[in-house]
Amino acid sequence: MPAPIITLTTDFGTADHYVAAMKGVILGICANAAIVDISHEVPRYSIPGGAWVISQSWRCFPKGTTHVVVVDPGVGSKRRPILAEVDGHRFVAPDNGVLTMVLEAARAPKTREITAARYFRQPVSQTFHGRDIFAPVAARLACGLAASKVGPVLMGPIRLPFGSPLQSGPESWTGTVLHIDRFGNVVTNFSTDRWTDLHSRPFSLRCNRKVISVAAECYEAMKPGRLNLIRGSAGFWEISCNQQDAAVLLGASPGSPIDLRLL
Repeated sequence: MPAPIITLTTDFGTADHYVAAMKGVILGICANAAIVDISHEVPRYSIPGGAWVISQSWRCFPKGTTHVVVVDPGVGSKRRPILAEVDGHRFVAPDNGVLTMVLEAARAPKTREITAARYFRQPVSQTFHGRDIFAPVAARLACGLAASKVGPVLMGPIRLPFGSPLQSGPESWTGTVLHIDRFGNVVTNFSTDRWTDLHSRPFSLRCNRKVISVAAECYEAMKPGRLNLIRGSAGFWEISCNQQDAAVLLGASPGSPIDLRLL
């Protein structure tokens, strides 16, 4: 039998002991687990950032993978720990919207509130549920625990309003910045499936008073210093600048508004 896979996505960074502690708990329960770090560099407290990172990576793993997602500014409060079953994958996370994009992409997600304290590491810290709740529950699921054992079915887990761009005129829409990657590429929520022809027709895309009016096929085709749209690998249009930080040039951040007008 192949080793069970457990992925970790957090905003913990790697300077402290937090990630190692979670891995130690997992291996103490499921010694043959293959632990994969998706990212520990989600911006601190950024639930939308965590939602983006896990949404772009989970489908690359085989079915049966257990994903632990801990971006949890509400740790210790009344927010619920949850288990989501999506297309053969399991997600263990706080119920704060960090699984929004995963759940929206699913055909028939099933969610449960994690209430079975017998599977927790004791005593449970009020500040480190990643170690004491999410890691041990994920390890037990990866090693064969039935999902039904962790708690009751949960209807209506929290979802964040990422949404689609809103139409503001006959040929215009208002969208938002979903994510900025480490190269400074600005990922918008304008889908390349819906807005398919920006390479072949005039358009105007405005972000923070700057206007982009050209779409490039690849980074090398961009003129130095010029902002361009490009089809991103995630299925959204991105604002980019060849070997420069487009986010800095725009002054953009996640949540910044974007206006698109077809001419």
